[in-house]
Amino acid sequence: MKAFLLGTVALATIGLAAPVSAADMAARTYTKAPAYAAAQVYNWTGFYIGGHVGGDWRGNSTFGNGNSGRFIVGVQGGADYQFAQSWVVGIEANYSFKPNTNSNNGYAFADPAGAGILTNNSNSRGLGSVTGRLGYAWGPALLYAKGGYGFRDNGSNIGITVGGAPVAFTYNRRQDGYTVGGGLEYLFTQNWSGKIEYQYFNFGNSQFTAGPAALVAIGSFRNDEHTVKAGLNYRFNLGGPVMAKY
Repeated sequence: MKAFLLGTVALATIGLAAPVSAADMAARTYTKAPAYAAAQVYNWTGFYIGGHVGGDWRGNSTFGNGNSGRFIVGVQGGADYQFAQSWVVGIEANYSFKPNTNSNNGYAFADPAGAGILTNNSNSRGLGSVTGRLGYAWGPALLYAKGGYGFRDNGSNIGITVGGAPVAFTYNRRQDGYTVGGGLEYLFTQNWSGKIEYQYFNFGNSQFTAGPAALVAIGSFRNDEHTVKAGLNYRFNLGGPVMAKY
């Protein structure tokens, strides 16, 4: 009888506790797990066109022109392809106009017939290039290097006077060469980017082939130029921005 009474009390206790536990569970607030937002990976794949402004300087080894600077303004266009998430490969063509084309520079040399003066009236109209480029992107920034074919669009009118009398001569000047450089480009939006770029142009060696012996004896000298440009591009992106999944 005693065992029966103890069992009855135990069952009653369990029956009373069960509704309380169920009510307690129903009263708990349900909290949803936080959602992870997808992080945007900026898309560099696509075509672009744009413009730039900057400056152009002759190299120190360029004869008779020193490193006098000139203003340049120009256009560029190209295409990029992004791969392995952060690497970008592309091709670009650009042309820089030189609005202030005339550059008069004097160079004195010794000649048995008297003091010789060379005047270089350079009429360089512009510089252009077709290059490949390779870059590494992190976020909206792209650090890149470039290199390829460079050309110069110019005429040159060089005259010499020896003892006050003009002397005719010839001077070979290459218009084709190579270029290397690099820069940093930044995506302000998915369609607009800005860049800062340095580019070096080398057109090989030139020399005087006729004229006073003292002038011909100067030998060969390098034709090279340096440019620094700030540019703005409009990008026709292919496929839209890529989203990283979590």
